[in-house]
Amino acid sequence: MEDLKTIIRDIPDFPQKGVVFKDITTLLSDAKSYHRMVDLIAHRYFGQKIEQVVGVEARGFVLGAALAYKLGAGVTLVRKPGKLPYKTRKKSYELEYGQDTLEIHEDAFDKGTRVIIADDLLATGGTMAAVYDLVTELGAEVVECAFLAELNFLKGRQRLPDNKVYSLLQFD
Repeated sequence: MEDLKTIIRDIPDFPQKGVVFKDITTLLSDAKSYHRMVDLIAHRYFGQKIEQVVGVEARGFVLGAALAYKLGAGVTLVRKPGKLPYKTRKKSYELEYGQDTLEIHEDAFDKGTRVIIADDLLATGGTMAAVYDLVTELGAEVVECAFLAELNFLKGRQRLPDNKVYSLLQFD
């Protein structure tokens, strides 16, 4: 996994001073690394009857759609306000550098639908906690929240239910 970690570049002071942004676009643009990353994460869920993969705006769309394809599942999008065309449910949450709101279609799942929530990075956990709440409020069963990478020092997994977090790469 170390080879995948080295492809991700650090961007200091983005989006604001003091934040070191993990830029995954370098990994996504490298075909071999991107395919390997998707294969490694998808392998974890083979045989678990995943019906939907929830992709979180925006980099989570890239991971979520690829995982859904590999798993033979559908894709559900969680977006910023005003971007989904049908009736939505929304949730506001705190970021490490501000506040945001996300929405999901209110008819995204049937009760008991088995889902994975996918995003590129777990930092403080605010985004994923909000998405987790939205998905479970609609009656879906969250099998796991899957991430390409996790910033361990920010302790984001503590904001999510035990045993519901998987990260391919860990940064201390």
